[in-house]
Amino acid sequence: MLESQKIRAISPEWDSLRLGSGWALEDLPKPQIFLGSAFGDSHPGSAHLDGLVEEARASVAAAGGFAARYYATDICDGQTQGYDGMNYSLASREFIACLFEIQAQATPFDGAVFVASCDKSIPGSLIAIARIDVPTVFLPGGAMKMGPGMLTLNMVGTYSAMLKRQEITAEEFAFYQQNACPTCGACQFMGTANTMQAMAEALGLALPGSAVAPVFAGGPMGYAGKSGAAVLGLVGKNIRASDVMTEKAFENAIMVHAAIAGSTNALLHLPAVAHALNIEITPETFDRVNRAIPYILNIKPSGAYPAEFFWYAGGVPAIMEEIREWLHLDAVTATGKTLGENLEDIARGGFYDDCERLFDGTGLGKRDIILAREAPMQKEGAIAALRGNLAEGGAVVKHSAVPKALRRATLSARPFDSEEEAMDAILHGAIKPGDAVIIRYEGPKGSGMPEMFLTTEAIASDEALAASIALITDGRFSGATRGLCVGHVSPEAAEGGSIALLEEGDLILVDIPGRRLDIVGIAGEPKTAEEVGSVLAARREGFVKPAPRYTEGALGIFTNLAVSAMEGGYISVKRGLEGQGDG
Repeated sequence: MLESQKIRAISPEWDSLRLGSGWALEDLPKPQIFLGSAFGDSHPGSAHLDGLVEEARASVAAAGGFAARYYATDICDGQTQGYDGMNYSLASREFIACLFEIQAQATPFDGAVFVASCDKSIPGSLIAIARIDVPTVFLPGGAMKMGPGMLTLNMVGTYSAMLKRQEITAEEFAFYQQNACPTCGACQFMGTANTMQAMAEALGLALPGSAVAPVFAGGPMGYAGKSGAAVLGLVGKNIRASDVMTEKAFENAIMVHAAIAGSTNALLHLPAVAHALNIEITPETFDRVNRAIPYILNIKPSGAYPAEFFWYAGGVPAIMEEIREWLHLDAVTATGKTLGENLEDIARGGFYDDCERLFDGTGLGKRDIILAREAPMQKEGAIAALRGNLAEGGAVVKHSAVPKALRRATLSARPFDSEEEAMDAILHGAIKPGDAVIIRYEGPKGSGMPEMFLTTEAIASDEALAASIALITDGRFSGATRGLCVGHVSPEAAEGGSIALLEEGDLILVDIPGRRLDIVGIAGEPKTAEEVGSVLAARREGFVKPAPRYTEGALGIFTNLAVSAMEGGYISVKRGLEGQGDG
């Protein structure tokens, strides 16, 4: 018996209230599908989702079910850059997940289709999917078209810094601003939005080929039309989300992430989704996989081309074909088939030919975008997990975007207690080659863990600085980040981590090949590990833990209950209660 029909039998008002909401009498006994989306006028990644919702709803009806629409609109990270609005970004993931969980658990459904495009709406949806655990299809909202001259939105931050240094005119900057987002969809680079679309497909929840499909070419709409039959098929076989999102599926996703040089934010999101399924993913899991899987996708910011070309080259299925020997091909997916069966169907069905036709007139072909594993962009994947006396709990770097000269470097600490102070120093020439800009008190408990995109773009826009300095933070980075940027430093400053104890001129070794992040000198003088440890112990005695920045509202909840960034930055009531007990 369908779960919805069990609840109908229990609740005498169920039928009355659904009929009053526009359901027809004949819809009530059908399989009932939760249709959750991030639709809203927030930004280009959500503004077009209503069309996909309606197409998916019609698709469910055609397959013999009835879909009810629910919404949890996401915020726009791009519009929160440079001020405290960004502090709400990671927290919003948790509340999106909670809202969908509340809606779907309060009135249970037989299956679900989730529709989202962007940075927090996708992982928020995936966490909710894990908690709800019904047969589910995830529908990615697709990718935005590039602007003229292969202009992508992440380049606007660079041009903004150039304008502030008077290197371009206001008129030139206005052109870039006004042409960077010509259509709806996720921003046109392998940032967090497109990365998480790829992760949803690699996990097996999204239909094969659906991630990063160009909105302007109608790709997502076609997959919306297939979603009804897919979810009803899963309901019929009782294949639940937990049957798809297994440990093997997460390993597949991490392998795809390594191959595409995905956003470092996936190291926050995948562990958080896995946690909802009682699966543990550690930083070492990412590091192990990245040592084995080659980086092969030539898409910005680590590569040369906008994201739409990824789909032209065959998208996630084409990546999977290149790394096929490492994948768990027996993993079950949202088609009801295994990953291996899906790849065979894709190859037989002409998918790659249809995609490749979009290259016409560009002068490009598949091998310009997805390189052969024998001749990769980089022999290892793009992500490294670092540890050391500056990051005993770990830190993350996307080394595919790091200049070779900085992959092992000793730099001089320039600590700042906020991003705004660091940004001012960079723009006014106070940062010099050989410096390590330290931005602290920006972790999950400090301020909600904002990303440092504008600061990284200010550095990237100055060739001399980009080739000679580091940015190290307990905050996080945009998926568009370039340069030596080390984030997620744990324990964070607000918890008394070593990053809080750094002083001007301390020497920091960043050793990506050795996977180390260490304080190796004090006040410009090299020291032994024992000497550094003694100085840090003395400084720690004088450290005063700052009062919480937020004590009420959404950020009060998040900063009080969030776990370490290297664990996923999710809220844990259990951990919060344990912390109160310690006090």
